[in-house]
Amino acid sequence: MYKITFYVPSDAAEAVKQAMFAAGAGRIGCYDCCCWQCLGQGQFRPLAGSNPTIGSHGDITRLEELQVEMVCADACIAAAIAALRAAHPYETPAFAYWRVNDALPTVPAAAAAAAPVPAAVPPQTRRAGR
Repeated sequence: MYKITFYVPSDAAEAVKQAMFAAGAGRIGCYDCCCWQCLGQGQFRPLAGSNPTIGSHGDITRLEELQVEMVCADACIAAAIAALRAAHPYETPAFAYWRVNDALPTVPAAAAAAAPVPAAVPPQTRRAGR
């Protein structure tokens, strides 16, 4: 399993997410189209040789962007990245992906509910300064 994070202008986010969902990203158990997103401000400066969709060569551009995160199964990662690149409006989209541990313990709900609640950590075992 992989986690993918990318940055996209707000007005293009839905198209990019839908392309990645169609490629198999964003599936968790019996759910699909799963992601997390946060609004922020991106900035960049197009250099010589670039072909910017937004902004001008040599000028810093700042705009509203979303940071979007989703998971992706190993079998779909190449297709999801290809979909991201194809649907993203930028010539060079900013993204990162990395492997995550998808080995979740199998614990029946009844057993989890019956598990004892841990006691508070005694003050003498806490680290100094905390």
